[in-house]
Amino acid sequence: MPSLPELERSLSTIVRPTRRPVAISFAKTAPPGVPRLSGSQPSGCSFWRLAAEGRIFYTAPEDHYNCPVGSYTHNIPLPVERQFELSDTLKLMGEIGYIRMEELPGIPRLPETPAATIYAPLAESPLPPDTVLVCGKPGKLMLLHEAALRAGKVSRPLLGRPTCMGVPAVLEGGIASSLGCVGNRIYTALSEDEMYVVVAGRDLASIVDALETIDSANTALSSYHESRRLALTSA
Repeated sequence: MPSLPELERSLSTIVRPTRRPVAISFAKTAPPGVPRLSGSQPSGCSFWRLAAEGRIFYTAPEDHYNCPVGSYTHNIPLPVERQFELSDTLKLMGEIGYIRMEELPGIPRLPETPAATIYAPLAESPLPPDTVLVCGKPGKLMLLHEAALRAGKVSRPLLGRPTCMGVPAVLEGGIASSLGCVGNRIYTALSEDEMYVVVAGRDLASIVDALETIDSANTALSSYHESRRLALTSA
């Protein structure tokens, strides 16, 4: 079994993520030696940005209260005095045509409230990750998607808003691609040509193992298709 630093190295070499892959782990207690997040953030996906920048920390449920939608996908009940924030946010999204209320039951959620959520760059994660976020360009993330198929792992339908539902979506295994959402792009400064692939931690090693074969195959197919394009294109 390759180590987490080895897995991050392989991803960096072949997939060339635009940010460091982020490991997310859920625990029943705060892990020894890992500091709790200091200060506050406006969204749950803001924690992804901090981890991609190299920070290692854990959050308690109350650290997520500023993000009513992220609290919903992470099964974190808002306190009574703030419960209106979720309904108000959903009402706004419905009124402007961003979401239909009947979509809500289909949004993946964590099965239970995590007592502690640990965020870290993949290579430095203090715990085995439950999910891994890889941010990059579509042409390179394509390789990760194809490697998952080669490894026989479940490939879930393309995800959109909210981006944070990608975390619970792969908990049972497999991989999911996410186009992100406007909130995520603002809170994480994700550019228009970046997107995410979310990988179940348990399947990461086998998917990365298939990456070299997929990368080599794409290089060969690139030459094949370039030759066909030249040979079969006419004025």
